[in-house]
Amino acid sequence: MAEENFTQRFMRATGRLRFFFGPAHRGTTEGEMTAENKALLVQREAEAQQWETVTRPDGSTYVVPKDPEDRSLR
Repeated sequence: MAEENFTQRFMRATGRLRFFFGPAHRGTTEGEMTAENKALLVQREAEAQQWETVTRPDGSTYVVPKDPEDRSLR
């Protein structure tokens, strides 16, 4: 028998793991968003709008609320 290459050895090893854990799920990012996911996306985007990123002179950044009256994180 010819010598196995890396791919064949890898597939044999992961085949043993699949025996215990089951096959890997290969999903897709294509397709329609559900109404629940659309609503969640709108909520997350609105939450992100209330913050701004501040850059320090050394180049590091941090996030603070856009509300100038809120000084709790500064």
